[in-house]
Formats: sequence, structure tokens, C-alpha cells
Amino acid sequence: MSQPSGSAPQTPSGSQTRRRKRRVQMADEDDNEVSHHSDAVRQESALAEDIHEELFGDGLSVELEDEEEEGEDLFGDDMERDYERISELDVFDESLIDDNSDYSELSVEARRAAEREMRIRDQLEGVGDESRRRLAMLYDELSDDEKSREAVVSRRRRRAQGRRIEGEVFDEEPSVGINDFDIANMIRERQEWNVEKVPLFLKAVANIFRHFLKHFKDSKGRHIYMDKMREMCQKNLQSLVIDFKDLSAEVGGCLPYAVSQHPMEVITVLNEVVRELVLRIYTKYDQIASETYVRISNMPIMGSIRTLRQVDLNRMVRVEGVVTTMSGIIPQLLVVMYNCLKCGASIGPLLQLPNREIKPTVCPECQSSGPFDVSMQDTIYQNYQSMRIQESPNKIAAGRIPRSKDVILLADLCDSCKPGDEIALTGIYTHTYDGSLNESQGFPVFSTVIIANFIEKQEDKVAVGAMTQDDVDLVMQLSKDPNIVDRIFVSIAPSIYGHENIKKALALALVSGEMKNPGQKHRVRGDINVLMCGDPGTAKSQFLRYVAKTAPRAILTTGQGASAVGLTAYVNRNPVSREWTLEAGALVIADKGVCLIDEFDKMNEQDRTSIHEAMEQQSISVSKAGVVASLQARCSVIAAANPIAGRYDQSRTFVENVDLSEPILSRFDILCVVRDTVDVLDDERLAKFVVGSHMRHHPDNDFNKNASQDPATQMSSADENVTQFDESSGLELIPQDILRKYIMYAREMVHPTLNKMDQDKVARIYSDLRRESLATGSVPITVRHVESIIRLSEAHAKLRLRNYVSDDDVSVAIQILLEAFIQTQKFSVMKQMRRNFFRYLSFNRDRDALLLHLLKQCVNEQMRLAYHKMGEEALKMSKVTVHQLDLLEKAKCVNIDNISSFLTCRLFVENGFQYDQQTKTISQVL
Repeated sequence: MSQPSGSAPQTPSGSQTRRRKRRVQMADEDDNEVSHHSDAVRQESALAEDIHEELFGDGLSVELEDEEEEGEDLFGDDMERDYERISELDVFDESLIDDNSDYSELSVEARRAAEREMRIRDQLEGVGDESRRRLAMLYDELSDDEKSREAVVSRRRRRAQGRRIEGEVFDEEPSVGINDFDIANMIRERQEWNVEKVPLFLKAVANIFRHFLKHFKDSKGRHIYMDKMREMCQKNLQSLVIDFKDLSAEVGGCLPYAVSQHPMEVITVLNEVVRELVLRIYTKYDQIASETYVRISNMPIMGSIRTLRQVDLNRMVRVEGVVTTMSGIIPQLLVVMYNCLKCGASIGPLLQLPNREIKPTVCPECQSSGPFDVSMQDTIYQNYQSMRIQESPNKIAAGRIPRSKDVILLADLCDSCKPGDEIALTGIYTHTYDGSLNESQGFPVFSTVIIANFIEKQEDKVAVGAMTQDDVDLVMQLSKDPNIVDRIFVSIAPSIYGHENIKKALALALVSGEMKNPGQKHRVRGDINVLMCGDPGTAKSQFLRYVAKTAPRAILTTGQGASAVGLTAYVNRNPVSREWTLEAGALVIADKGVCLIDEFDKMNEQDRTSIHEAMEQQSISVSKAGVVASLQARCSVIAAANPIAGRYDQSRTFVENVDLSEPILSRFDILCVVRDTVDVLDDERLAKFVVGSHMRHHPDNDFNKNASQDPATQMSSADENVTQFDESSGLELIPQDILRKYIMYAREMVHPTLNKMDQDKVARIYSDLRRESLATGSVPITVRHVESIIRLSEAHAKLRLRNYVSDDDVSVAIQILLEAFIQTQKFSVMKQMRRNFFRYLSFNRDRDALLLHLLKQCVNEQMRLAYHKMGEEALKMSKVTVHQLDLLEKAKCVNIDNISSFLTCRLFVENGFQYDQQTKTISQVL
């Protein structure tokens, strides 16, 4: 074809030249006598190349020139030969033609709806890009234009890698908002989601969650979740914890509502978003952790196992309970590949659902129905563990049996807790098919489980972690009171009259001593065990219930309803894995707390023998059904028992009054004997106390209506609504909520040392007690009682928040132990024993006379000072006032650190002295 005049010759493009050569080559091959089969292969190859050229021809959008190209004219006389019919090639396989089926033509609306759905699916799954990548892999060599395009893409990838190293993650902002869908109304009305809206909704969830992770900042302006993501990768972890409160505050209510109402679908999308961002920061992190998981914490509503109903199915729930049993970790099928045993074809991957197994039905290669075998090498597994949680016994209503629920732990949540831990569990409440349950019920029912998403242990939150800085400041301020120990003693069970020795023992048991484990070889317990025995009607059970309400963690049980396995541990066959697992008992559940046992004497001797190890070594060893394990039981045991004859007989020893063996008695640090003696004056005061308590606690009493609403002073229970001052001692009572925090802080944060302890005093008292015990034949004294003195001394130092044990602490501990020991003796030897140990028992009494002498010195000094100031007018004074600190300063000179007991003793009152609690002054009427 001739060129236009004045125009430069046009050079044909590379694609046109190649297309022309291929057509000429096809024409020449038709002239030659080549087989029809070869011609068909070449035509198909040429057609594939044409498709590739149409899709990726120029690659970088090269503009076509307007001039015509120079070359051979393809429109010749034999052009129509290319389109002649070839009967040998235009034949279709009859097996692939189904003319017998009738297919109705699609309407215009149905066709548009189907095309719209396919477009949305391709956009979400990236089908178009994947198809292009597959086509590109068919060619070994790239054209110059394609190479230049690949170079540009490579440069862009290198720039993105540099940004990732600097910590920046770039992504397109979400184009679809979650607010475009009325999700709340759809969920509320239980409407079926439109097929078109489901992928759009999940796409919106992914976009908004991605924006939340990248842009959420804390009060200091830090991107906390991007920092958490990097920290997670640095520690080679798999879980990113998202605070539900942060999610609600940042993106509004729709996404959190969708997380709580449709957790199965939404959590899967959130996991993919986190995995995508992680791989952008660390491109090879999938070699360390193939999956990443989003854990939702601080769900706003804390429910209980008892309140779960059918409306909670397939929703995110949060419950609390105690872990009672756990199975072993077994592999669970996650993505399964099957092999067809007939043709050997690989089938899959098939993603398994949590509640059922997905199996292939037909082989796509040979169209057979099996059999199929699991490909062990290509199948992907994940860790699986089942456990059971039970309602905490101290958080259920009276008369109710604790309920339990099975929990499924997956991936990195396995072994995140152990039997006996009190946890707050966040998970998906779902159902599972149980054939045995259907058979027993006679109609279709499902068993329910919780698929765990996040587990939070409560042992740290229950302790000091739950205290605010204001609470700590209040505790430190209380510890400065010189009468704080006596105030704590009288504040224990204030609704119970008298029983000062029991209140002292319970206060020391609540704070406990210090556990020691030298060289990690031999552990010496620090918990204090207390046994109360005495006449009926002396408030023994009431003391136990008070401790159950006051202690941070307590388990209350009875000897009549408790067996050996119920107190320690037992083995049970897991219904899922069919293996033997351990079930925790009361002592294991009360780990790092208090175990209270009422009616201790009603237990069988074999059951009592089983807790010997738990009370001293604080561990429980189990060797049954092939399960050999040791569980922790680090708890104080406070028990109450009744005498054999119903009432305590003072003519007998303690061993003769109770049906307990010597090994079990030696494991109790303090033995408290409670007697109901007849005393006219004391009985009258007791009756007045009980009547006044009932009057104050009556619901129609004006005292309760006009009570202060200050949370630091107002009390909620019957024990907390008593008067603020103790009637017998005159000391100010500590509110129960503050007392709990004080005990909690002293137990966890104070660790006194024994460097300043008087060792000779402990050695002498041990020798004297051994001699008296052998002479009287009462409770045997062993080396455990030396350790008891040390534990009581440490507990007394903790009550003062002191980091060392002083001589006063040792003296108080010896006095408490001696009082308990003398109370267990016969009445005939009790007076003689008091006389022998008078120097120890009169620790707070001998010094009263000395303090009275020092107080009189202070009064004389004040009178001399007033005489120098006022002259003869000082002789007309009717009252002399001395500040408490002046007396305390003189007392410290004679190694007396505590004068609180002196300010309330009878000697102080008989000499005409009065103590003002508010002004901290001592006055005497002249």
C-alpha cells in the first residue's frame, strides 16, 4: 500500500507484525499437506497468544500513532480460506453435550443480578488479578514493554518495603462504610441477610477495623495497637488483644455490636486484617506463625454460667468461674487435603467448621464417590484442648448447686490456665451435636459449649491490682495509727460479741506468714491453719462465714458433705478425648486463698488422712488410672469442730474431747477452745449487745435510712452496719470494705524478714512447752510449733506493714500460742501452767505498770511547765492533758512500741485517766 505524500513512513508496531507473520504462517501451512490435528493445535495456540496480547499487550499504555503501518496486505484474494469450514475439526464431544435438559432463558433482571454478584465476588476475592497472574505464568519470556512494567512494579515494592522498615503501613481508606447497612435492625429482627449485602458488610468490617488499628491513639498520642502488633511479632506470638472499650469509643456502636452478635463471621475477618497488616510489616512472619488471632477483652457485660440461654447462642459472651478439669492437647483438623484411593487425585483444601467435619462426596477427576484418605502431610492442624469451668461457690445464691460448662481452647489459648484458677472467660456460646444426649432425652437437643476467645485470670485482679492509688494511700495512712493492730482485731466479725482470742487468730490467718523455699528444694508453708472447737452456739460457723465473705478467695465446705476426693482431687474420663483427666477439689480451687471446713469432726478418718499433705506440704499428689500429677493447694485451712460429748469437758484434755488424731492436730498452728460459761455480768452485756444489734439492723430503723452515703465509711452487710466504736475497748472500728483492702495489701505487698528476731526467746519457749506437754500429757509439742511462732510473728508484722519482725511481734505470737495451748489443758493444771508461763502471758500486762509510771511522769512535767508559765494560777487547774505522742516517746526508750492496750486497760481507768480518740490526748482530773 502506497504512503501518503509528505508523510514519513510508518513503522508497524511489534504486536501487528507478529500477528501478520502468524497468519502468513498459517496460510502456508494450509497449503502444505499437514495433518488437521496439527492445524487445530496451532490455531488454539495462536488464539491464546491473541488473548494474552489483548490483555497485556503494551503493559504501560503505549499510545498508538495515527499513521498506517507499513507491511504486507493481509486482505488478499485468499483471505476467505481462513474461514472455511473443516468438518474434521468442527466436531463436539457428545459426552459433554446435554441436549435433553431444558434451560429457560434468564430475564434481563436476573442476568444483571447474577453479573453483579459475580463482579462483587471477583472484587472481594481478587479473581481477576489471580487469573492474570496465572496467564502470565504460561510464558517463559517477557516482552520489552512487560519487562519495563515489571521494573516499575519492582521499584514500587522496594519503596513499600522501605516504608515497612520505617514502621509505616499504607492502605486505601475504606470506600464502604459499615453505617450503610442497618445491621442493628437486621440482627434485632432476625432477618436473613441479602446475598449481595453479606460480602459488602464483611468488606466494610475489614476496612473499618483496619482503619481502627492504624489510627487509634491513646491519651498520649501513641498508636498503641500498631505498637502492640510489633511487640507481638517481636515475641513470636499469635494473639493481638483488642479492648472492647477502645473499639466502641473509636468506631461507634455498629462494629462492636456486630462483634458481639455475629462473632463467627466477624472475628474471622478481623483475624485476616491483623494477618494482612502483620505481613506488611514483617513479610516473612507467616513462617513463624501461620495464623494470627484477635482477642476481645473487657466485654461490658459479665454474666454467669447460670444465665446462659438460647438467645445467647452464636454470640459473644463473658462469664466467670473456676477451672475444674482440663484435658490434654490434641491436634484438630483445620484445613484438610484428601486423596482419592481410586485415581490418586488430591482433593481440597477443605476448611473445617468448628461444629462439624467437611468431607468430599465426589472425586472431581474420576467422578467416584470414594473412598478418600486424609493426606497427613498436606493437612494443616491446630491445637485443641477442652476444659470445664464451674461457678465460684462464693458467688452463687444460697441453696443453689454450682453449674458447669464445657469450654474449647484452640491455638495459643491451650494451657493458658490450670485447674483451680478463677478466670473471666470471653468466648462464643455455640451448640454441638451429642448423640448420647439425644438418645437419653428422646427428642433432638443439642449440648452447648463455649469456644474461648480470651481468658483473663482473676488472681491478680482480685488482689492488689484492683486497688486504686487512693486505696493504697488510705491503707498507708491507717498503718501509721499506733492502735492499728488492736483496731483490726476488734473489727473482725464485729457482730459477734467477745471471743477476742479467735478474732486475733483469724486476723493473723487472713494475712498469713511468709512462704520459704530455699534452693527450690524444700518449701515451707507460710499459711496459718486454725482449728476452733467448743460448745454449740458459740458462733463457730458464723466466724467461718465471715471469713468466707472477707477473704479475697475462699471456699466453704462441710465435713459431712465433703469426701477425700471432693477436698483434694480425683480422676475422671473426659467425654471428648476419652482420656483420664484430673478434677480439682476444694483445696485446689482455694489455691492462694482460704479453705473453710465446717463440722470437721464429722469427716471420716480416711477422708481426713487425705488432707495431711495438703495442710503441711500444700500440694496434692494423685496417682490413679495412669495419671501421676501433683496439684498446688497453697491455702490456709480454718476448721470448726464439735466435742465428742456435745459440750467441752474441762476435766479432759483437748485430745480426749475431739475425735481427731495427733498428726492432724499438729498441723494446726492455733487451737481455739470456745466455752459457754455462766457469768452474770458477762451474760447481761452479751444480751444487751444482741438486742442492740437487732435494733440497729432492723430494715425500718432510722439509723439505716440516715446512714452516710460515703463509700469509705458506709458498710453494706450486717457486719458492716454496727456502731463505729467497739463498746468494750472504745476503739474505732475499721469499715469492712477498707479492712478487706488493708488485709489484701498486707498479704500481698508486705514481706517481713527475720533478721531482728529474738531467736533465744523462741528457743526457750519451745523447750518450756515441750517439758509441760510431756508432764501434762496434753497436745504434743513438735518442731511445727516453732514454725508456727515464726509464721504468727510474720503475720503480726504484716498487720503493721513492717518489713521486719521485731521483738514485740515475737512476744505477741508467743502469747497467742500460749493462750491457745493453755486453753487445751485440763482445768486442774491450767492455773499451774499460767503461773509457769506468766512472764510470757503478761507481755502487755507487766508493762502497764511501767507505762502508768511514765504517764505520771508526763503529768508532773506538764504541771511544772504550767507552773512556770502561769505561776500560782496553775494550782487551780482541774485537769491536766498529755498528748499521746509524749507518752509514746518515753515508752520507746524502754523498748515499748505499742501503748494501745494500756490506754484501754483497767489500771488506766482506775487512776482517773481518760483518752480522747479524736484529739489523741490523755487527760486526768485533779
